[in-house]
Amino acid sequence: MTEPPRPPGEGNPYDPTTPFNPYAANDPVSGSSPPPPPPYGAPPPSSGGPYGAPPPTSGGPYGAPYGAPPPSSGGPGYGGPPPQYGYQQSPGGYGPGQTQDDKTWIMIAHFGGALGALVGGGLSGWIVPLIAMLAKGNQSPAVRAEAVKALNFQIVWSVVTLIGWATACAVIGFVIIPIAALIAIIFGVIAGVKASNNEPYNYPLSINLIK
Repeated sequence: MTEPPRPPGEGNPYDPTTPFNPYAANDPVSGSSPPPPPPYGAPPPSSGGPYGAPPPTSGGPYGAPYGAPPPSSGGPGYGGPPPQYGYQQSPGGYGPGQTQDDKTWIMIAHFGGALGALVGGGLSGWIVPLIAMLAKGNQSPAVRAEAVKALNFQIVWSVVTLIGWATACAVIGFVIIPIAALIAIIFGVIAGVKASNNEPYNYPLSINLIK
C-alpha cells in the first residue's frame, strides 16, 4: 500500500519503532544543509578585546615595547653623581686674570735674576727683576708679586756677595763669593722653571725688603 503524498513543508511522519532521542530537538533536521563556514581569513570570535591586541599592563603606557625601562620621576638616578654647582677654579696658577704676556714677564724676572747673578759675579742679579717690576708691575699684580720675590732674593744675595768681595783679602771672602753666586743662580733658575709651569714660587733664604 502506497503512502499518500504529503503537503510541502511537512516533516517526516513519526515512526513508533524509532527509539526516543531526547537531543533530537538540537540535532539538525535530517536532510537539511549544514551552516556555511566563516569567510576565509576572518578572525575567530573571542570574549576579550580585539584579536591580536596585547593585554594592558599595570606599568607604563599601553603598547610600550617589551623590556623598556619604566618612566622615571624626573630626578637623578640612584647612585648617580650629584650635580655640580658654582665656579670651579683650576688648581695652581696665578689667577684667572693672568695672560701669556704676564707669564713671559714673570719668567724674565726669575731667569733674568739668575742670569744677572751669573754674569755679574753675584752682584747684578737684582737688575732684571727690578726692570720687570717697573715695566709691568703696575699693570699686572701677578707680575709685580713674582718680580718682587725675585728682587728681594737677588738683593739679599747680592749684598752677601758684596761682603765677600769686601773681605776678599781674607780667606773667608773667597769662600763667600762663589757660594752666594751659586745660591742666587740656582734658586733663580728653579723659580723660572716654576713660572714656566704657571706655579708661584717663594724663594728660601730671602728677606722681604720691598713689598
